[in-house]
Amino acid sequence: MSIVDRISRLLVVLLAWGGLVFLALPLVIIVATSFTETEFLKFPPVGFTLRWYWRFLADSSYLGSIWTSVAIAGIATVIAVVLGVLVALVISRSEIRGRQLLNTIFIAPLILPTIVIGAALLQYANALGFARSFFALVVGHTVIVVPYVLRTVLASLERFDKSLEEASHDLGGNAVSTFFLITLPIIKPGLVAGALFAFIISWINVELSIFNATAETMPIPVKLFNYVQYAVDPMLAAVSAATIYVAVVAVIVLDVLVGIDRVAASQK
Repeated sequence: MSIVDRISRLLVVLLAWGGLVFLALPLVIIVATSFTETEFLKFPPVGFTLRWYWRFLADSSYLGSIWTSVAIAGIATVIAVVLGVLVALVISRSEIRGRQLLNTIFIAPLILPTIVIGAALLQYANALGFARSFFALVVGHTVIVVPYVLRTVLASLERFDKSLEEASHDLGGNAVSTFFLITLPIIKPGLVAGALFAFIISWINVELSIFNATAETMPIPVKLFNYVQYAVDPMLAAVSAATIYVAVVAVIVLDVLVGIDRVAASQK
């Protein structure tokens, strides 16, 4: 390897590490600030205390918002997985007309601003009589997370060897058994990756949720958005850090169930 190649490789590595540090540093600051003993946000933190976490956990409104977010994200992810897989199979396996139009319709939420979708959902939900409700939040979150499942599953199906399904049919397997025994295990990395993306996108959403949230049904991102307008203290950092922990746990679960390397390979 020549000196130029070595220098180029070193620059690429340094650039990659610089990008990772740039992305991770704000998260590190938030987590570190949540342990400060001061009554205001300070970095580096002064001392070490869990007081802000205890105060956050002692507030039933925050715990209620967290459970609301978990429920919305969980239900929206399950629905998105079912819809995403079905639509992906139709697009990749069937010969019906309008497949690309169907793909465009389901991918459209990635193009439209989320705040526009939230405002539109509020108007239509109000006309149908379920505005500003838990159901409205689930519907809205499902709309914005389905594209993530659809894209990852489609990527897995594009690399899928169809002869395996044909062999299953030749051996007497029907469509249902072939899907669960052949297709599903092979597309599992893409499916799990899409579900993880869907859950996280739903978990952190503010723009859509703020239109349909109420005092009784308020996801944690909206709760934080409202809180920061009146106070900025270490408890805000503690709650924000808790949401980061959830995302980290989700990534760890993905690595344990499927493996990050397999998920990355399935999307190439």
